[in-house]
Amino acid sequence: MTEHWWTHGVLYEIYTRSFGDSDGDGVGDLDGITDRLDYLAWLGVDAIWLTPFYRSPMADFGYDVSNHTDVDPLFGDLVAFDRLVAAAHGRGLRVVVDYVPNHTSDRHPWFVESRSGRQAAKRDWYFWRDARPDGSLPNNWLSLFGGPAWEWDDATGQYYLHTFLKEQPDLNWRNSAVREAMFEVARFWLDRGVDGFRVDVAAAVMKDPELRDNPYGEGPWRGQFWAEWEAQQHIHDFGHPDVFDVWREFRALVDAYDREDGRERLVLGEVSSHDLTAWARFYGQRLDAMHLPFGFHLLRHDWESATVGEVVDRVEAAVPAGAVSNWVLGNHDQPRVASSAGPERARVAMLLLLTLRGAPTLYYGDELGMPNVEIPPERTRDPWEGNVPGFGRDAARTPMPWTPEPNGGFTAPDVDPWLPLGPAGLGMDVATQQADPRSTLSFTRALLAFRRASAALRRGTYERLPGAPSGVFAFCRSEGAERLVVALNTAGDATELDLRGPGRVVLSTGMDRSGEPVNGRVRLAGYEGVVVGEATRG
Repeated sequence: MTEHWWTHGVLYEIYTRSFGDSDGDGVGDLDGITDRLDYLAWLGVDAIWLTPFYRSPMADFGYDVSNHTDVDPLFGDLVAFDRLVAAAHGRGLRVVVDYVPNHTSDRHPWFVESRSGRQAAKRDWYFWRDARPDGSLPNNWLSLFGGPAWEWDDATGQYYLHTFLKEQPDLNWRNSAVREAMFEVARFWLDRGVDGFRVDVAAAVMKDPELRDNPYGEGPWRGQFWAEWEAQQHIHDFGHPDVFDVWREFRALVDAYDREDGRERLVLGEVSSHDLTAWARFYGQRLDAMHLPFGFHLLRHDWESATVGEVVDRVEAAVPAGAVSNWVLGNHDQPRVASSAGPERARVAMLLLLTLRGAPTLYYGDELGMPNVEIPPERTRDPWEGNVPGFGRDAARTPMPWTPEPNGGFTAPDVDPWLPLGPAGLGMDVATQQADPRSTLSFTRALLAFRRASAALRRGTYERLPGAPSGVFAFCRSEGAERLVVALNTAGDATELDLRGPGRVVLSTGMDRSGEPVNGRVRLAGYEGVVVGEATRG
């Protein structure tokens, strides 16, 4: 397999509002990210992914875009963006930006014009429909953020479609003018030097042409939002077969830039399908669509069930020949792994993420073992929590703690940050963990350095190791003469694993076993992981 950077490179997701506040308003910004690039180069990641920084009313914190080709003043301006890209490239870091194709803000000029009348030139840029003859909604589709996916417009006497908030009307990608306008957005950022795109809700952009009702499955109806959402089979509002043509065309656009200057750009698609066959189709029949469909598989794993190996095996079986998977443990829409897996498993989970075959995405703060932060009700910001209590995402979006002082060096101590940080002085900050050679941060950095030096981890094969005891997942990564065994104990009880041969511990989650000889069997403490082998540089 050709060793493209995106087949093994580590992508570091930055929630733009929460990384660094350079101007003292309590909200992170582009210059605040630029100021912290030396840390990311020191950590050893390959690329950064920026969540939306475009002009927006911020109904959904930037995913409701009102101008795709400008920076919201909250985050800076285009000069600040160019400065960030140049500074990142100067440190060997690539820059991937969020691309939000499914919807715009209701204040976007396109939607304002579309809403101006039934004969408006851009009326068909969005989905406008009459009520059914009985006065009911156009179909039974639901909003992911609660309630029906249709909003009534008094001025024109029709409904418009919104898969998310009512302030986020869906674009009609079957209109060729919409497709060209959104492709032009991609060209704008490619021309400014970005190294690729993370495509938001990539499966949703092509709806059923007839907007037919979604059928219902056989699951129980519990009268709650997620129960209602899961009860539907989303075959008409997500993953319509025509969507793959869109992303092949988009990929061709990006590849044309690669051919022009020899750089390698990434198309990473958010694809949340539970069906691995459907998920794998986003690679394209000739691997000509997404370079990587975003891998939510580990996010859905119950760490108490000790079945992580089965999850990995199913994904490996689904990945087409010549491709690799993308792996994540958390992101801005999901709980942090230190909370979902438990703090005792945070390092085992990190070892898993950074040793699996493929390209991992590391969520900011996870390198510290940062947990969800409890948000007082009066500080809640996420509109999803307001619509569907219990589904808010604020707890995983809190500011990055850089120092042990109040506000963690994210912003000035006397400034009220946009979301509260966790308690200070508990060691959950960069400065404290940089000074501790056995901290979670030090472990993550050492693991990233080892990954970069290891041909087996960059491009080697994956093979499940049979016969592991309950609670242990073990696998081999091999390339040429280099053979590594990764053994992960996700349970609390100590155990032993038969490796069927001698070796030496290269790295352990406790940072205390490097060089230890292994004579056929390796012991594992509860919640411990080790890498065993004779590693050589590749």
